[in-house]
Order: sequence, then C-alpha cells, then structure tokens
Amino acid sequence: MRRPRALHTRMLIGLVLGAGLGLAAHTLAADAAWLGDVVRLLAQPVGAVFLRLLLMLVIPLLFSALALGIGELGNLRALGRVGVKTFAYTVSVSALSVLIGLAAVNLFRPGDALDAGQRERLLAATAQGTHVLAQTPAPTGGVQALVNLVPDNPLRAAAAGEILPLILFALLSGIALASTPGSGAARVREVLQGTFDVCMRLMQMVLALAPYAVACLLFALTARLGLAVFAALGGYVAVVLGAMLLQQFGVYALLVRLLGGRSPYAFYRAIQTAMLTAFATASSNAALPTALRVAEHDLALPPRIARFVLTLGATMNQNGTALFEGVTVVFLAQAFGVDLTLWQQATVFAVAVLGGIGTAGVPAGSIPVVVMILGLVGVPVEGIGLVLGVDRFLDMCRTTLNVSGDLVAATVVARGEPR
Repeated sequence: MRRPRALHTRMLIGLVLGAGLGLAAHTLAADAAWLGDVVRLLAQPVGAVFLRLLLMLVIPLLFSALALGIGELGNLRALGRVGVKTFAYTVSVSALSVLIGLAAVNLFRPGDALDAGQRERLLAATAQGTHVLAQTPAPTGGVQALVNLVPDNPLRAAAAGEILPLILFALLSGIALASTPGSGAARVREVLQGTFDVCMRLMQMVLALAPYAVACLLFALTARLGLAVFAALGGYVAVVLGAMLLQQFGVYALLVRLLGGRSPYAFYRAIQTAMLTAFATASSNAALPTALRVAEHDLALPPRIARFVLTLGATMNQNGTALFEGVTVVFLAQAFGVDLTLWQQATVFAVAVLGGIGTAGVPAGSIPVVVMILGLVGVPVEGIGLVLGVDRFLDMCRTTLNVSGDLVAATVVARGEPR
C-alpha cells in the first residue's frame, strides 16, 4: 500500500501549484472579472477558514502552554542554583535572539520589495477576504499601558482578543501553580496538560488542511501581485537564515567559550548528531532523546544537569522559534505597508520572547503564535499565507537552533557544578 506524502511535502506541492496557477492567471488575465470572482468567492474563503481554525486554538493553547511552562519551574526550589541559572540563561538568550532577528529584518527590510502599487493590491486582496481576528484597541503609552496589561476580567480579555493581559494572567497562574503544593494543584496541572494535549491534537487536524489553504492563499496573492511576491519572500528567507547563523555560530560560540569554558569547535563536533536529528525531525521534543545522549556521553555533562536543562529547554528555551516569530511579524508588516511604532515593536519583542517559552516543541508549533501576534499589532493575518509554503524548511532550521541552544545552556549551567 502506498504511503501518503508527508505534510511538508504536500504543503510544498500546494505552494507550487497555487503560486504557479496564480502567476499564470496574473499573466493571462490580470484584469479579468472572472479572476476577481475566483479570488473573492473561492481562494480567499478557503484561506480564511483555515486561519479561523488556527485562531480558534490560540487562546486555550497560549494559556495552557505558558502556564505549564512556568509551572514546571516548581523544580527551581529543589534544584536551587541550577534552576535559577537555567531560567536566567533562557530569558537572556531568548531576548538576545529576538533582538538579532528584529535588527536584521529592520536593517534589510525584505518586505519593501513590494512597491506602492503592489502593496495596495495586497491590502485590497486581504480587505475583500473574511477578517479572522477581532481588532484590538490601539496601544497606549506611558503608565496607562502598564495598567491595561492587568486584566480585571481574564475571560473578557480573552473574548475581546486582548492578548497581552491574557499572557500576564497565564504567567501569574504558572507562578502560582509552581509554588502551590498538594493534590489540588496537581489536578489543575493535569487539566492544563490535558487542554494542551487536546489543542495539539486539534492543531494536527487543522494542519492537515494546510496544503489546500497554502494553495488558495498563494493563488490569491500571486494572481494579484505576480513575481513580486517571490522577490520579497526570498529576501525574508535570507534574513531569517542569516540571523539564525549569527545566533548559531556567533552568539552560541561565544557563550560556549566564555561561559562554558569549552572549545566551540569541539562543542559543535560533539553535538552534530543532535543537530542533524533536530533538522530532520523539525521537533525539539522528538530530538530530546538524542540531545540527552549527546549531553551525557559526548559532552560528558553531569546527568542531573543535562536532564533538567534539556527537558525544560525542549519547551522553554526555543531561541530559534522566538527569532523566527519576531522576523516573520515585522516582515509581513513591511509587506503590507504597516509602520510598526516603537511600542508595537516592543510588543512583538516581548511576545516573541514569551513565544520561545510557551510554543510547543513540535513541527509548525509557532504558526498560531505568529498569527496571534499579527492580529495584536494590526497586520492582516491573511498574510501568513506568504510564509506557510517555506515554513517547513525554516522550521527545520529553527529547530536545529533550538536544540543547539539547549545544549549550550546545559554546558553553561553545568560549569562549576558537581557531577
């Protein structure tokens, strides 16, 4: 019996088919009335349904993932110094990776490959589609912005699409969960874990529709914009890869040398098996057994340190994911001509760092988070179709960065600790 094609293969086929048909339509009948009807009545509704299905999962997935991720820090009290070092490293390096990504995308501005006329057609295309996210109020600055971060009613904040107050509630809930002993807290943790598992299963079901959605979204875009889409997309991929390479062989190498006390060359040679496994599987969770073996046998790290840091890192230390989310949001803002304010860029930075903590360590786990951030800063979420076709390759690359970062963290934390 013939095995079905892998999801990423079907998504690539959808990309090629949708883009090819869209380019042909753009070349042969760019101004034809029937083409507008096909885009408006078929391609855009299919893409909108897919995006609605993704957004349906954002609130429960975001809350359960973040609360569980922080809740795991209950081990900090037991491990003391090791736990504090791990948490401090995770937040600091995730923040640095997002800063690198944001600096690169703001410096090279790949989204500017679209000219004013093409950008107007892109905005018109998304305006005709079904909007899939409630618009959040324009952000305010100063003290009032800090006050607004605290939800007076978290359920109302979730229903209104006020993501930042919901994130704060999830973080506080995770901290309370981590510090509350007893069977009651354990049952709450089980409920959150069950919610997370069900959401992940739903996301797998939704992603089964991704090849068709990618084809429709790319058809709608290329039918209106032609080859200009691919010029912008090529620049975006180059910026993401360049930022990841800087993090991988620049920042990580320095951390290994200065804080880990090891040779970067010897380190990278020792972890190559884990890097290849991460690249092949595009899943931090799937690469975890290999990473544990590499840490204990090839890097000779203390087992108790390696197991704690790598297990926690598979969900909380995803530097590549955080970097990717920040670059993708700003790139799409540029493509749509949305000028992000300094406050909005800071919002992207903060949520991307948190995304590196709360995103599931599975293939395409960051897509719902990216869609959520797009709506949060006022960028049309339909634009996610621009990047879905190349997401599998970038997912493989960012997972490699995630797993390498976990091994760097274990090396840094283990220095000076007894076996």
